[in-house]
Amino acid sequence: MIRFEQISKKFALKGGNQKYIFRDLTLSVPRRNLAILGKNGAGKSTMISLIAGTIMPDRGKIIREGSISWPIGLQSGFQGSLTGRENVLFVCRIQGCSLHATKKKVAFVEEFAELDKHFDMTVKTYSSGMRAKLGFGLSMAFDFDVYLIDEVTAVGDVSFQRKATQAFEEKRNKANLIVVSHDMYVIKQWCDAGLYLENGICQFYENIDEAISRYQAM
Repeated sequence: MIRFEQISKKFALKGGNQKYIFRDLTLSVPRRNLAILGKNGAGKSTMISLIAGTIMPDRGKIIREGSISWPIGLQSGFQGSLTGRENVLFVCRIQGCSLHATKKKVAFVEEFAELDKHFDMTVKTYSSGMRAKLGFGLSMAFDFDVYLIDEVTAVGDVSFQRKATQAFEEKRNKANLIVVSHDMYVIKQWCDAGLYLENGICQFYENIDEAISRYQAM
């Protein structure tokens, strides 16, 4: 269970104005394979980042039960002056992995991400697609109770997308997914419930088809 208690989050706009994404939001997010739906700017990625703890609310408290991944698909967490390998080693270190576990995870990411020689080049030289593949492989190397996914399934070529789909299927057998995507095929494939965001209001739908219908009627 993830619970928002009186959460407010705003961002500064040009001209000194501010935009509230959420204002005094109280919400319980159930342990389901959940889609977060809404038009651009509704706050989908903001909600994912708040759940992950990569951004903090201006006010309120978020209660998290179980282990939660970083947002898969967001590529801003890498240190550009480090190589792909060094970034993986750094994450393993802050996650408290043993030497044996670290070696296994580095080998997994190196094989999974398919970066070849670029794995030992600095991340600042990577294309956005290469960063996304590194981030995806790194995320799949760890076991979490909940995986946060932000528009990641279109990464790479058809072969890599097939590999990504298989990896999600394996993770879904023992964990839950919270997914942001504009691809309704992906949503129906991975999610069984939905959360629709509009004007700072969140509506939970027990049935994913009802959530999709609400989104498409927007």
